[in-house]
Amino acid sequence: MGETDAAVRESDERDHEHEHRSRWPIVAAGGAAVLYVGAALALAGSRADIFPESVGVGIAVVGFAVLTGGLVGWLREAFLSDYWASAASERKRRAYRATMAVFLVTDVATFGAGFAYYFWVRVGTWPPGELPELLGSLVLVNTGLLVLSSFTLHFAHTALHDGNRRRFLALLGVTFALGAAFLGGQVLEYEVFVVEEGFTLTSGVFASAFFGLTGLHGLHVTLGVVLIGILLWRALRGQYDAERDTSVSTVSLYWHFVDAVWLFLVAVLYVGAEVSL
Repeated sequence: MGETDAAVRESDERDHEHEHRSRWPIVAAGGAAVLYVGAALALAGSRADIFPESVGVGIAVVGFAVLTGGLVGWLREAFLSDYWASAASERKRRAYRATMAVFLVTDVATFGAGFAYYFWVRVGTWPPGELPELLGSLVLVNTGLLVLSSFTLHFAHTALHDGNRRRFLALLGVTFALGAAFLGGQVLEYEVFVVEEGFTLTSGVFASAFFGLTGLHGLHVTLGVVLIGILLWRALRGQYDAERDTSVSTVSLYWHFVDAVWLFLVAVLYVGAEVSL
C-alpha cells in the first residue's frame, strides 16, 4: 500500500511539473536574438552608410524589452507563483540548476565569438594605431569590486544554509552594491575613453573589439545586478531558507560565470593589449 501511495505521489508530481512547462524561456531567447541583431545593425550603421544606425538601436531596444519581459515572466512562473504552497522537489531543483548551467555553456559561445574577433585582430599589425592607456587604476578597482562580490554572494548563500538570516541579508545587500558600483565604474571608464581621449567604437578594429566585448560583459553584469536585486527584494519579504534556495543557487552560478569572464577579459584584452606579439 505504501509503495502504491508513493507511486501515486510521484505520478502527481510529474503531472504538476509537466503543467509548468513554460513558454517564457523561448520568449527571452527570442528577445536576446533580436537584441543582438539590433546591436549588429547599429554597429554596421555606425561604421558604414549601409543601414540607419538609429533603426538598429531601436531594434536592440525592442529586443532588450522582450528579453526582460521573458525573464520576468519566467521568474514569476518558476519561482514566485505559489511559493509558500509547496516546495520544489529535489529533481526540479536539479533541473533548474542544470538549465542555468546549459545556458552558461551556450553563453560561452557568445563571448567566444567576440574573443575570436579580437584574436583575429591581433594576428595583424600590432598595435593597430594609437591605443589609450587601458590598464589603469580604474580597471583594477573594478576588478577588485567584481571579485569581492563573488565572495560576498558565496558567503551569503553559506549563511542561508547555516540559518543565519541576518548575515545572509547583509551580504546579499553588499553584493548588490558591489555589482552596481562595478557598473558605475565601467560607465566612468567609457566617459574617460570617449570624452577625454577620443577613443570610441569607430576608432578602429581594436576599438570595435574592446567596446563590443566590454559592452557585452556590461550587459551581463546589468542583468546580474537586476537578478540579485530581485533576490534581495524577495529575501527581505522573508523568502528563502536552506531548503528553498533554488533561485539563490542559479543566480550564484550566473554571477560567478560573469566574474570569471571578466577576469579572462582583463587578462586578454586589457593586459594583452599592452603586449606586442
